[in-house]
Amino acid sequence: MWKINAGRRSVMGRQFVEQEVVGIGWSEAGNHIEAGTKDALIQRLAEAYPDRSDQQNQVGASQIWRFLTEVKIGDDVITYDPGDRLYHLGTVTGAPEYRPDIMPSLPIVRRVRWAAHVSRDALSTAARGRLGAILTLFKVHDVAAQELRDLAEGRAPAAAPIADDLEDALAASEDPFADIEDLALERVKDRLLALGWEEMQEIVAALLRSLGYRTIVSPTGPDRGKDIIASRDGFGFEAPRIVVEVKHRRGQMGAPEIRAFLGGRHAEDRGLYVSTGGFTREAYFEGERASNVTHLMTLDGLARALLANYETIDSHGRALLPLTRIYWPA
Repeated sequence: MWKINAGRRSVMGRQFVEQEVVGIGWSEAGNHIEAGTKDALIQRLAEAYPDRSDQQNQVGASQIWRFLTEVKIGDDVITYDPGDRLYHLGTVTGAPEYRPDIMPSLPIVRRVRWAAHVSRDALSTAARGRLGAILTLFKVHDVAAQELRDLAEGRAPAAAPIADDLEDALAASEDPFADIEDLALERVKDRLLALGWEEMQEIVAALLRSLGYRTIVSPTGPDRGKDIIASRDGFGFEAPRIVVEVKHRRGQMGAPEIRAFLGGRHAEDRGLYVSTGGFTREAYFEGERASNVTHLMTLDGLARALLANYETIDSHGRALLPLTRIYWPA
């Protein structure tokens, strides 16, 4: 089984599934299929990316070469969609094609028949660690691959330890620092999902306070469509008043939930709807056409916002999500 990351931070995971492909980048180097040899690929990358080191171009060429020559029709493949926290499982059905019309940034594609998906939350901690965003393309550890297959087919996976060779994988990476950032983001999301509902509500409030707002958090019980009120003065008299709904569950929020949330808003309110289970397409449509300015925030968006503002998160928020700063040579 191969894992193919859908661009940096797997941002094109949903497009992989919708287009029924997997793809690989380094688009400025043109049609990699024409290179013919790995050495020719290295030369192409060196010319297209002169600011990158020789090692970076060699690692990039190795990734491309594996995609062109080692991945075979009939191989199992997975990709990850961080928005929904789903690993999609499929089978490679086509040879490499140069198709910049499908995904300009990932122009070399192979056709895939997607068959199942598995939530990252259903995986063991060991399997999640082995499926991190270390390389654009890599072989999935046999035990992690079997756990994915078991879950996809409704079987209870057998418990088995998985060796942690993260250091070796990072050494082979084109950009270890970027890969560590990606891994950190996924682990932050794992920590957030482990919070209880009230704790999730409090971490969202802490984020708003870090942005200069004062917050009122609703007590447990019927909240009439609002969990948090945020404003500059702390009472909601001074615009903007931000009304926040927090849903901490696995299922996606749909259009009816967004309509219900919008129905109780005043004309000048700003809406923030946080759903750790994500949103349906119809929900996004409702949010976009709302008369009130409304932002739909997924778990991925919440984790990124917390990381971006962690320096100003107060002690209560940091107690809920304790993080350590790591310094890396510039």
